[in-house]
Amino acid sequence: MTTRPEPTAPGADVDVGPPPGGRDGHRPGWKRDLVLFLSGQTVSLFGSMIVQYAVMWHLTLETRSGTVLAISSVVGFLPQAVVSVFGGVWADRLDRKKLVMGADAVIALTTLALAVLMLNGFDGPDDLWLIYVALAIRSAGAGIQTPAVAALVPQIVPGDQLLRVNGVNATIQAGLALLAPAAAAAVYATSSIVAVFFIDVVTAAVGISLLAVLTVPRLVRSGEPVGYFDDLVAGVRYVARHGFVRWFLGLYALVFLLIVAPSYLTPLLVVRTFGDEVWKLTVNELAFSVGMLLGGAAIAAVGQRLGSRITLVLASTVAFGVLSVLMGVAGWMWLFFGLMFLLGLAVPFFSTPSMTLLQETVEPEMHGRVFGFVGIVMAVAMPLGMAVFGPLADVFTVESILVVAGLALFAVVGLAGALPSGRRALADLTARQDEHDGARGR
Repeated sequence: MTTRPEPTAPGADVDVGPPPGGRDGHRPGWKRDLVLFLSGQTVSLFGSMIVQYAVMWHLTLETRSGTVLAISSVVGFLPQAVVSVFGGVWADRLDRKKLVMGADAVIALTTLALAVLMLNGFDGPDDLWLIYVALAIRSAGAGIQTPAVAALVPQIVPGDQLLRVNGVNATIQAGLALLAPAAAAAVYATSSIVAVFFIDVVTAAVGISLLAVLTVPRLVRSGEPVGYFDDLVAGVRYVARHGFVRWFLGLYALVFLLIVAPSYLTPLLVVRTFGDEVWKLTVNELAFSVGMLLGGAAIAAVGQRLGSRITLVLASTVAFGVLSVLMGVAGWMWLFFGLMFLLGLAVPFFSTPSMTLLQETVEPEMHGRVFGFVGIVMAVAMPLGMAVFGPLADVFTVESILVVAGLALFAVVGLAGALPSGRRALADLTARQDEHDGARGR
């Protein structure tokens, strides 16, 4: 399967950019385009990450309430789920680069408005709703941006370089996750959360400027134009009928529900169990981020030699379960931080092969819509999990929640491989990969 499909149906997106012609057989200039794309995303993501950490810490330190964290999670992720339904279709119909830039601009303007309001005195306990509204709008922007970014990567990158590039991207994101909490802590501790918001606005402007000069092969519509809702229905039918995609989305949803949501409560665990010093919250995030950094680098360097993508995904899910249980019974702060490091180390071995599997398996003209559904799964799993785990964290310990979630992950892996739908999906994937490898060999 290539990243440059022949027109097969009315309305299919077709890449009509320059044909391959470089010395390596790839499209000339793709490395330059990739550098510009990753640079723009890196700068913009850095600002978004420091806002994420600062808001989470601000709510944790000001309220110490699991319910407040649950509400912030719901309003911060649920809009993305709703908008992703439409954002995936837009990513297959419109200019993906402009979609990313537009979403970044809306998010930055929302953050700027919140900063101005807080400077004018709207920053008390009764004004938490302003933060919730801003989180909701930022989430909606992510619902447009996320599928467009995921669909844009294989449009720029040759197919045989996807795993390596996704690994590099994961390493960059992990590096940002390493720097962002330190930057957020420094600014938040010495100034205020408003200063963090202004940094986000500046980084968004820089990111948009870098993407503006990116050269992306033009996308045109082949055949007779079809309506927006026709594309939407086609995307729904594709996901419903594609055995592997359907199975994979189910696995993805359960993993996010059982590990991401409880892990989102780890700052609350640190504050309640080990103390409320900001440096402890910072070390908690840094341990996770250093692990992600090393894991992403490992995937980029040797990922091609680690076996099948799906084996990596399932093995890393088992690792999530083991680490979640151990984090729940650790008891000693530095052991807990060490387990957070290992959890971060395991994340790229799940996320990078997952992304690459979908990019390689799904037809390019369906990338936007499929990644829109991935965005829906991710956005729904988090608030749904937090709607359950957040209030439970006000009744039970976060440690007990982590243990239960870890044990449940073992059951998920067993069911994923044992269910008939799982076996059929894996067999279908194997057949598709054999066909893909054979085509490349010819």
